[in-house]
Amino acid sequence: MKKMMSALVGLTLSIGAMAADKPMTAQYKIDGAATKVKWIAEKKVGAGHDGFVAVKDGFLTFQGDVITGGEINVDMNTISVADIPATDEYNAKLVGHLKAPDFFDVAKYPSAKLIIKGSEKTKDGLKVKGDLTFIGQTNAVEFVAAISKKDQMINAKSDVLIDRTKWGLKYNSENWIKQLAGDKIIKDNFTLKVDITAKK
Repeated sequence: MKKMMSALVGLTLSIGAMAADKPMTAQYKIDGAATKVKWIAEKKVGAGHDGFVAVKDGFLTFQGDVITGGEINVDMNTISVADIPATDEYNAKLVGHLKAPDFFDVAKYPSAKLIIKGSEKTKDGLKVKGDLTFIGQTNAVEFVAAISKKDQMINAKSDVLIDRTKWGLKYNSENWIKQLAGDKIIKDNFTLKVDITAKK
């Protein structure tokens, strides 16, 4: 009986020690107003374009210093162009084109979403893995995020490189449309510069 009690006490202590060593899980709600997502698209020849798109809502789940899950929801109706003055009529024309079926078909697909599946620590930051959905298609993505914590707030910054053709966005891609003039060719890869603020 004494041996059994000793074994039970030992097992209880071991479980308690394991629980104490396990990092705490915490969830942070994304502050859409304080979060910035900048898109940068380049041409093969000549200047490209850049602008912003707004995050509606989402969350990040951490276990200690590692992201274990999350969701980021983007309102595609907010897509804007920053490199052309807002008063220039070409600004509105380009925004309209980006919202059209040639590009993001916003009327049909008004939202985009990133589901974070996990991450691991590297010397450059957290290597994050997830599934990105836009234009009705989903593909896996990976990127490195720099994380900083202060009080009850998290800041996460990352540059996400996207091959748009994997989502079926082939407009003026030289790999899909032949005999395009150099200044008409839009590179397949575009960049999302993401700066997330999230709070407990």
